[in-house]
Amino acid sequence: MLATVLGGMPSAYAFTEEQRLVSEVWRLVDRAYVDDSFNHQNWWQVRQKVLQQPLQNREQTYTAIQKMLGSLDDPFTRLLKPDQYRSLQTNTSGELTGVGLQIAQENSTGELRVIAPIEGSPAAQAGIKPRDRIIKINGYPTVKLSLDEAAERMRGPAGSRVTLTIAQDGQEEAQAKDVLLVRDRITLNPVYAALKAESEETQVGYIRLSQFNANASSELAHAIRNLEQQGANAYVLDLRSNPGGLLQSGIDIAKLWLDGGTVVYTVNRNGIQDSFTDDGSALTDDPLVVLVNQGTASASEILAGALQDNGRAQLVGERTFGKGLIQSLFSLSDGSGLAVTIAKYETPNHHDINKQGIIPDIVVPLDPIDRDQIATAADRQYQAAVDLLTHHAVLAGAA
Repeated sequence: MLATVLGGMPSAYAFTEEQRLVSEVWRLVDRAYVDDSFNHQNWWQVRQKVLQQPLQNREQTYTAIQKMLGSLDDPFTRLLKPDQYRSLQTNTSGELTGVGLQIAQENSTGELRVIAPIEGSPAAQAGIKPRDRIIKINGYPTVKLSLDEAAERMRGPAGSRVTLTIAQDGQEEAQAKDVLLVRDRITLNPVYAALKAESEETQVGYIRLSQFNANASSELAHAIRNLEQQGANAYVLDLRSNPGGLLQSGIDIAKLWLDGGTVVYTVNRNGIQDSFTDDGSALTDDPLVVLVNQGTASASEILAGALQDNGRAQLVGERTFGKGLIQSLFSLSDGSGLAVTIAKYETPNHHDINKQGIIPDIVVPLDPIDRDQIATAADRQYQAAVDLLTHHAVLAGAA
């Protein structure tokens, strides 16, 4: 039987399996994507052009889908092949195997940058820092790779090796150096906590949060309760080099500190705002200072912005990374996944963070320090936070 042809395209019932997968992706983006202009292009025509191509196998289909999504000029809206999709789900669940880097891709240049290394990971131990540029992975230029392809090349079995060519922020590519890393299994225990007696009157509960995974909220609540029992009467929450993670985790953690108020606004493509509010269930009203830097991103910025705008905490450190976009994950029919930017978020005072970041209340640059010098006398940002707390310059509770 001959298929009906309309405008050179087979009708829906005659689509091949490959064409159906393209249409599935197109439809999800069409319904959910944050920009209803689809980067100022006719999204239907984009679909038609892709479906007119000969798609003879799954790899050709994936390539066509990636090109279609690339036309949006949004590196966060992307196809995740089945192995990449499984790896991402593992990452947010609390454990992974690899070098331990959170990465982002510059829209204009395709350049790969480090958001932050995961604490205790091979990358962190090698001294890789936020905003470092990854020029090559095992000699292959990263500008030729998508974000997920780059991540996939850095993953691998524990004990295997990978060489990253790294240039620091502001360095020329010719100054880049090769860094040999041995992959390892990385347990994502996101919370470190300790009580620090900074003066006779001030017992500081220091909490470092490295990622917003599925364990983060419960672990941080546990840390606050323990520190309260130990006599903490002031807190430093360290979000430096925290690349973010699960949106809901950031919201839940904000509620541990706030006694009511808005946590974050989300804005969809129709300009419709939704808000996440706190029900007044703070675990402590002790004074709080939050440490931030250029590696503080995404869910970390939601938390920092909520605490700053509600007057619950002052921020100390450097301007944050500036990732204010929210993605949803969709499972596709062949076992792959699709990440789609569905909204942007704004702080309670309606500050749009994307590409701007959050400016701390007190800007304090940080000279390079070793990991074991964090939250010590050598850590200028931490000492600035302690100075605020010991001189009673930070008010408890919401303004």
